[in-house]
Amino acid sequence: MTYTENIRLALQSIQSNRLRTMLTALIIAIGLSALVGILTTLDAVKTSMTDAFSNMGANAFTIRNRGSGINFGGPGQQAKASKAIRYDDAITLKKQLDVPAVITISVIASGGATAKYNQEKTNPNINIRGIDENGLKSQGVDIASGRNFTAEEAEQGPNVCIIGSEIGTSLFKKESPVDKFITAGGTRLKVVGVLAPKGSSMGFSADRAIFIPLYKAKVINASPNPSYTISIMVTKPEQMENVIGEATAEFRNVRKIKIKEPNDFEITKSDALAQTLFKDLAMIAIGGVAIGVITLIGASIGLMNIMLVSVTERTREIGIRKAIGANPSVIRKQFLIEAVMICLMGGAMGILFGVMLGNAISLMMGGSFIIPWLFILGGFALCVLVGVASGYYPAKKASKLDPVEALRYE
Repeated sequence: MTYTENIRLALQSIQSNRLRTMLTALIIAIGLSALVGILTTLDAVKTSMTDAFSNMGANAFTIRNRGSGINFGGPGQQAKASKAIRYDDAITLKKQLDVPAVITISVIASGGATAKYNQEKTNPNINIRGIDENGLKSQGVDIASGRNFTAEEAEQGPNVCIIGSEIGTSLFKKESPVDKFITAGGTRLKVVGVLAPKGSSMGFSADRAIFIPLYKAKVINASPNPSYTISIMVTKPEQMENVIGEATAEFRNVRKIKIKEPNDFEITKSDALAQTLFKDLAMIAIGGVAIGVITLIGASIGLMNIMLVSVTERTREIGIRKAIGANPSVIRKQFLIEAVMICLMGGAMGILFGVMLGNAISLMMGGSFIIPWLFILGGFALCVLVGVASGYYPAKKASKLDPVEALRYE
């Protein structure tokens, strides 16, 4: 008997037991959707993180107050936050550090502001950031219209701003925002530039951000004790360690840290931080795979039980097929194909739902939409494996039935 005939018989059996088949397939779908959903989410987040860190490039590092960065690990591994990096500390380092690198200073002025223009206004989710003349380069964004801040504006803090593309579209519709006045965070600002669309990276969207001169951010900052971030981009990779050493020594002098005292700030390379985050995501992925595999084991046990019931119900049919010439191999293949087809039905539903769920979570976190072809192909291969593992024993049992006894079965 050909595989085509076995597939036809399997489809007939599935159709005659629709409810039982769908429930079994649904169990498999739930297990696979959990597995694919978690892996898709992590893959999308990893892509988003890669884009975020590539903005600064591999030749950059960041100086911030200790304990304010991203920390992972168990209890006791969280560094105690040190005193904030003040505006004067950051400016002094920028002026005194003589290295072949681009130095930029930034600070968050407000994380939930509302921008207004005439009768139009945005949702209260606008991020206002203070930057210097090099700030847009460190953020990895480009100006679509207008201009960047000058060094004088960064130091003097006039009421000017550069807005994200989404804010420009929301407030000004088809009108050009350049040289118009908006109100953001209770401050009237003149728009001197509009950014090109960029999208979100690690939860931050430059499209919904307003950038203001650094000193202006110091004046209007919503936090009573803001900590400034210093980003340094070297021109050549081989200069990285030397520049880090010089920056560390200079900043220790600026902060008046004694020789025997440890640094009260932390220096993080952009690529090193990315690798640390990727390692933690890999551990999360292992946990997700474990959850999905446990669910699939439960689904495979359920499928094996259903196939054993099917063999018992179709004992007489098996006897008739053997009586007219079907050998044990044909009977075994029939039940194995039926188990694999049920798994593939559940797998198709699970993979579709898992990809949709994973991307939905990713988009809510500010990530991008991806189609994980590797996980999709792996999911279908896993379905075939589960189908064979679950259907082998029932198929073997069916193939060993005595035709005479099977024909007498009621």
